[in-house]
Amino acid sequence: MLNEIINYNFEILVSKFPIISYLGNEYVVSVLILLGSALLALLLIFIFKNYLERFAAKTETELDDLILERVKRPFFYLILAQGLKLALFNLQFNNQYLTSLVNTLMALVFVFILSRIVDVIIDVWGHTFAAKTETKLDEVLLPLFHKFSKVIFIVVALMWVLNIWNVNITPYLAGVGISGIVIGLALQDSLKNIIGGVSLILDDSLKIGDKIKLESGEVGEVFDVGLRSTKMRTYDNEILTIPNGYLANTRVQNYTQPNPKMRVYVDFGVEYGTNPDKVKKIILTALKNVEKVLDDPVPAVQFVSMGDSALNFKLYFWVKNWKDAYSKKLEATDLVYKTLNKAKIGIPFPTQTVFVKKSK
Repeated sequence: MLNEIINYNFEILVSKFPIISYLGNEYVVSVLILLGSALLALLLIFIFKNYLERFAAKTETELDDLILERVKRPFFYLILAQGLKLALFNLQFNNQYLTSLVNTLMALVFVFILSRIVDVIIDVWGHTFAAKTETKLDEVLLPLFHKFSKVIFIVVALMWVLNIWNVNITPYLAGVGISGIVIGLALQDSLKNIIGGVSLILDDSLKIGDKIKLESGEVGEVFDVGLRSTKMRTYDNEILTIPNGYLANTRVQNYTQPNPKMRVYVDFGVEYGTNPDKVKKIILTALKNVEKVLDDPVPAVQFVSMGDSALNFKLYFWVKNWKDAYSKKLEATDLVYKTLNKAKIGIPFPTQTVFVKKSK
């Protein structure tokens, strides 16, 4: 009864508006669906430009601006693909190949949209975190995160497409698991170095320009901090490449942290019978003529021991930058020697007294 009423009303409309008769043609309807999807896609672009982007520009964060900019065009193509799918469905098109092709296109566009959103989040988070911590996160880690996310989305897209084409993905998943174990074992050392590099960058324990001393004894200046290795320039102008896995699990002495200020000391000895207070006074007075020596902490001369052939002293003073430490040590050593000679204070040679016992 209901169908008869609908058909009767439809015939009345057709008699008054003949153009409506074309709506009974499935090809015309499919064309209208395609046109409607195109208009909807254009409307979406209009809404993005005139409303959403203007609203996002008023917010304090740039995250929403970047997301809208990167997903605007993919959403346009996603709506067109959906319209094509509905048009084919209206035609009752039973070509499985073409239907799978359209579904594949929609899946790829959808995954592409998600990947762009994740890329924006990684960029904004990484730059914000790097600015707060003053690390090389944006230079070293962000490219790694981007590559890692792209690999994940490529795998997801591939699995989705295989499922659309009715390909059994279970053997592939098992193969991926076995391959992951094999690759993980093969790249164990490389992964160890990469994780060590990430920890060094996040901990901010080493920076370019730092003076460090390795547990093995080498001393030099950090030349580059990479993801797999750190390069150190020695004072012989040689570059040492140290795996980050080693650096993350060994003791490293950093002369520039917590600040570049550094203490310098000079050992010297005077002959027995010399007044220690006189030695301290003349050395500290002479040290005032050395440039770049800090007044705070105050320089000091300590009487440290009575040696086999001399009274042993140690001069301590601080310089503002570790780069001046070695040159000031040499200058202070020269100054101590000349000052003691000028004050006619003897600097003894190592001596030994030998007693010879005569046999009867």
